[in-house]
Parts: sequence; structure tokens; C-alpha cells
Amino acid sequence: MVPQMQRPARLGGFAGEPMHRRDILMLSMYYGIYVPSFNRSGANMIEIERVQTGIRIEKRLLKVLKALAELKDLSLGDLLEGIVLHAFEGKTAFSKETLGQIAELKKIYHLSLRAANSHKLKDKAT
Repeated sequence: MVPQMQRPARLGGFAGEPMHRRDILMLSMYYGIYVPSFNRSGANMIEIERVQTGIRIEKRLLKVLKALAELKDLSLGDLLEGIVLHAFEGKTAFSKETLGQIAELKKIYHLSLRAANSHKLKDKAT
């Protein structure tokens, strides 16, 4: 959901108002990720089973992902699911605006790793 202070004044879909196409387009501007609608009734939702997992991930990469999830008001798991499902279909998960936000977060957390580095990473000796 769009944080309270960022909600447009006349956005439908809240307090029982119908969601209109113009509102959906407004939401995509706030998130940078297409959001088809708020589906409070559960209609057309796909029921899944989620499992808790412990994964190892590069420290700065995790910081960027967590910050992006917070920025988009998503859980880290929801963000990762979206990224992976888009990648599986060969699609980009992010708008140009969101890619710009990611670039800023990478600067903040000193993340210089790129896709080309993905198969060349090894843990520091402890």
C-alpha cells in the first residue's frame, strides 16, 4: 500500500471507493512497479505456500534490497519473488524511476558489484 503521506488526495480504492484506471496508473508512478489493483476480497488471487529459508547473500546487496523493499512498502520476500518471477520470463522488474532509486541506494551502501561479477564471488577468509 502507498504510505499515508504519499497517497494522492483523490485516489480511489480506499474506504470502499472503486478503483479506477487513472488510480492504477497513479499507483505505478508511486511504486515504479506496475500494481494492477488492491484486491481486498481475495478474488483472482493465487493461493501459494511460502516457506521460511535461510540464504547467504552479499552484505551490501542485502542492504540495498532491504532499503528498496522499505522504499516500495514491500516485504523483502515479496520484492525478491517479484524480481525472480520477472527474471524467469526475461522481463525487467523495475521502471526507469526505480532503477534510478536503486542506483542511489547502491551509492549509499557502496555496492559496486555488477551482473558480470555474479559467478566470481567468494567468501572472505575468516
